[in-house]
Amino acid sequence: MASALLMALVFFTLAAIFGEARIAPGASVEFRLELLAVSLMAPAVSLFICIARLAKHRFFTPEDINGSALTEGTTRARLLQALLQNTLEQVALALSVYSACSFTLPGHLLGLIPAAAAMFVVGRVLFYIGYSGGAPSRAFGFAFTFYPTILLGGIAVYFLGVRFAA
Repeated sequence: MASALLMALVFFTLAAIFGEARIAPGASVEFRLELLAVSLMAPAVSLFICIARLAKHRFFTPEDINGSALTEGTTRARLLQALLQNTLEQVALALSVYSACSFTLPGHLLGLIPAAAAMFVVGRVLFYIGYSGGAPSRAFGFAFTFYPTILLGGIAVYFLGVRFAA
C-alpha cells in the first residue's frame, strides 16, 4: 500500500509540473467544468463496467436471475456484488473530491484532477484482477484508487483553509 501512495505522489508531481505549462493560472469556470466532466467519466465508466458485469452474470445464471434480495446468490454473484459495492463507494468519494477540487485548486494544479481519474481507472483494474486472490492481491489496486482521491481531497482542504484564513 505504501508503494501505491508513493506512485500516486510521483504521478501527482508529474501532473503538477506538466499541467502548470498547459493550464492557465486563471482557468475559467467553463474550463473547470469541462475538466470535471472529462475527469468524472473515468469513475463513471468503472462503475458502469461493474454494473454490466453483475447484470450479465445474473442474466445468464439461473440461480442469480432473481437478484440478490431474493436469493443468497452464487459465489460469483457475491464476488461481483462486492466489486460493485467497493467501486460505488470509491466513485462517491471521487465524485465529491473531484467536484470540490475543480473549484478550489489554483489553475496550475488542475491537472491533478485528470491524473487522479487516470489512477482511479488503473487502480480499479488492478483491484478487479486481484480481488479473488484475497486482500494481499487486491491491496495495491484498492490503494491506487483510494490514495490519489484522499491526497487530492487533502490538497483541496489546504487551499480552502488558505482561502478562508486570508
